[in-house]
Amino acid sequence: MRVAGAMSGTSMDGVDLAVIETDGVAVMGFGESRYRPYHPEERATIRASLGRWPGEAGVAAAARVVEDAHLEVLAGLGDIAAFGFHGQTLAHDPAGGRTHQAGDGARIAQAAGVTTVWDFRSNDMELGGQGAPLAPFYHWALARFIGATGPVAFLNLGGVGNITWVDPQMGAPELPGACVAFDTGPANAPIDDLVFARRGQRFDQDGVLTRQGRVDAETVAVFLDHVYFRRMPPKSLDRDAFVDLATWVAGMDDADAVATLAACAAGAVSQAMVHLPAPPAQVYVTGGGRHNPGLMAMLAVALDRPVLPVEAVGLDGDMLEAQAFAYLAVRALRGLPSSAPMTTGVAAPVGGARVSRV
Repeated sequence: MRVAGAMSGTSMDGVDLAVIETDGVAVMGFGESRYRPYHPEERATIRASLGRWPGEAGVAAAARVVEDAHLEVLAGLGDIAAFGFHGQTLAHDPAGGRTHQAGDGARIAQAAGVTTVWDFRSNDMELGGQGAPLAPFYHWALARFIGATGPVAFLNLGGVGNITWVDPQMGAPELPGACVAFDTGPANAPIDDLVFARRGQRFDQDGVLTRQGRVDAETVAVFLDHVYFRRMPPKSLDRDAFVDLATWVAGMDDADAVATLAACAAGAVSQAMVHLPAPPAQVYVTGGGRHNPGLMAMLAVALDRPVLPVEAVGLDGDMLEAQAFAYLAVRALRGLPSSAPMTTGVAAPVGGARVSRV
């Protein structure tokens, strides 16, 4: 089945869209990919609604921005059987059993003329899951696609970091022992917010500040003492779950602050490794953080094992999350699970999402 998926992540840089060929179990191949950046005023509209819930001020405007951007990137795509629409996460409260992804998949389906699968997280949360992370089943499929023979890990460094440990020898991703996944901690979001506030830049381009700065080891140690890192997985975080970080680095110069925040992100991943069932042979990094050489160097030291961008095994780290929601769309259409106890903490393997047909 030729399907498309899209992702508008917590970095709020834009919409990634990717086409894959899949039956919802195996990945057969990859098709076209596209990227539609958010304009500064669009990004400001979304940012103004972070932490807000349906019906609150500004949310409708943010949803409209998200929907319009997705419709634009979908235009003229060609023949696809379905579209996986994640929307834009504005708030995530796993302890309260609620999450909010802005964007109406029914409007996307009607305007684009394509069956749209959306609202991927609600079923999981209704059965006691945390609603995140949702890419692990796709990571299992990718581990098999690249021919991995033993446990590997996929580390997504977006606004929040998350890791998936995969045993590709297991016959299905929902089986016990196939996947363990959870959020590691903040990743790019604190860095992005700081450089935007201080310099008007969207991120630390090429990791320049990360590499120039001096890490404040005391701040990192205090950060890593947070109870979250001792909590057993599955577990997930909101983008702004560690708001104290901004206060702790407020008195540092730009480079030292960014380097310290990057060291916190790397340290959080190092802490995560103790919760994995067995050491992975490789850690494959996806998401924007892999473009930061300073952060990647910190990870290699902190993890003491090979840490490679997913491009090293022929995958596209810019589009992997978008591909994941194409994959999950097919699983939803086929009635297959999209999460399991060791990926989100849900009571039993569960699937389902809203399907808006045309």
